Amino acid sequence: MQPTKPQIPDALYRAAQVRDLDARLIAAGTPGFELMQRAAHATWRAVRRKWPEARGLTVLAGHGNNAGDGYLIAALAQRAGWQVAVLAVGDPSRLTGDAALAHQQALSEGVSVKPWSVGQPLSGIVLDALLGTGLSGDVRQPYPDAINAINSSGRPVVAVDIPSGLSADTGTVLGVAVQADLTVTFIGLKLGLFTGDAPGLVGELVFDDLQADPAIVEQTPLSARRLDAFNLPRLAARPRTAHKGMFGRVLLIGGDHGFGGAILMSAQSCLRSGSGMVTLATRPEHVPAALVRMPEVMCAGVVSSNQLAALIEPSAVLVVGPGLGQGSWGRSLLSAAASAQKPQIWDADALNQLAQGWVALPAGSVMTPHPGEAARLLGVSIKQVQADRPAAAHALSQKYQAVVVLKGAGSLIADVDGRLALCDRGHPAMATAGLGDVLAGLIGALMAQKLSAFDAACLAVWLHACAGERAGLLGRGLAASDLIPTIRQLLEEHSPCQD
Repeated sequence: MQPTKPQIPDALYRAAQVRDLDARLIAAGTPGFELMQRAAHATWRAVRRKWPEARGLTVLAGHGNNAGDGYLIAALAQRAGWQVAVLAVGDPSRLTGDAALAHQQALSEGVSVKPWSVGQPLSGIVLDALLGTGLSGDVRQPYPDAINAINSSGRPVVAVDIPSGLSADTGTVLGVAVQADLTVTFIGLKLGLFTGDAPGLVGELVFDDLQADPAIVEQTPLSARRLDAFNLPRLAARPRTAHKGMFGRVLLIGGDHGFGGAILMSAQSCLRSGSGMVTLATRPEHVPAALVRMPEVMCAGVVSSNQLAALIEPSAVLVVGPGLGQGSWGRSLLSAAASAQKPQIWDADALNQLAQGWVALPAGSVMTPHPGEAARLLGVSIKQVQADRPAAAHALSQKYQAVVVLKGAGSLIADVDGRLALCDRGHPAMATAGLGDVLAGLIGALMAQKLSAFDAACLAVWLHACAGERAGLLGRGLAASDLIPTIRQLLEEHSPCQD
């Protein structure tokens, strides 16, 4: 069964691209004020759907087009008989163009517009129309005080286009940002609404394209693509004559003393995700546990890299790093793997050793760093990575000529050709150890089944996140291995084994 088209698009843009798109829509014949009116109506509809019993609205307005939207929404609420007040944080006399027209329309509808001051009580639904997508540096006064007032009000909050103070390009908080319950965004989805700090600030996201001409929208190149069942790569159905040799042999390398569980979870994930044959190379002490847990996996106890050659030769894909450690044992095994010109997935300690510069990642491979590992690999701070996650993902991909999965809220997948995908799925219960080990094994299994490195990474990240959502319904206490049977089920739903 083909998945239905998503409620929100998969195309993601940077703020400048959306502003350019807005300008081209106006140049093509749609007046700017009409687009502003459409945005106001879209927000008003979303507010009434989310809070059907509400009858009061307080708008905090800045002095740009975002404020214009706010003034028009206030006019709609006034017309509907709501108790409405606009608190002007930005001086209305500074409004120009369409925003000035919107201000005049609000006044003509009888909307009360007063200057905002610190300590002023906020009532009803609070509408954030302070700052738009053009913000680049940290928020400056009086806006930080206004944003803090919104966040401490205890009132329901709706943000127009983007929560004020959130970067539309990176999802980074620029000093301070509004924490919204609902965000209504327009024309094109901004990349910064889905990664970095954004998932904790956006709340429910509603998109309206403002009836933009699809032909004009399609002229704008994507900045990234949001992963969805609608656009994910698929594994082909298996023929009735299928045998294990058709679906790849994966060799997993890792599990130093004290870290055996990591590589065992990777191997189990790989096995349950459809790899034809799975081989595990680990410390001899971990072999009995592996055989008890996974008798289907070929287990080899290795004490030196010399023993790896015979295991590497027949393998199609290598997964290296879970529980590998940074001692001499792990270093020797990583050196042997790096010398094999086969596609590989490097995670955990393989990445920490890669950052030291003594080893190189083979071509056609995937690396799966979390922000701390990404910072070491780029030689920057974690704060710098998180300040612009898309840029960090691209930089890693170019530096190491590999597909990069930058993990975290709004995980990003970058390819050397400039492609960028984003996964906005997941659950807070996934904040637990071992999930990266499960992901690495899953990517290895999909690559063994003939998906490209980029496609395998995209499908694996999405399956992993959606499995976390399902398993997370039970709340705290999620264990990484809980995801494995759910991943298997989701993979079958997405790419049935048989036609």
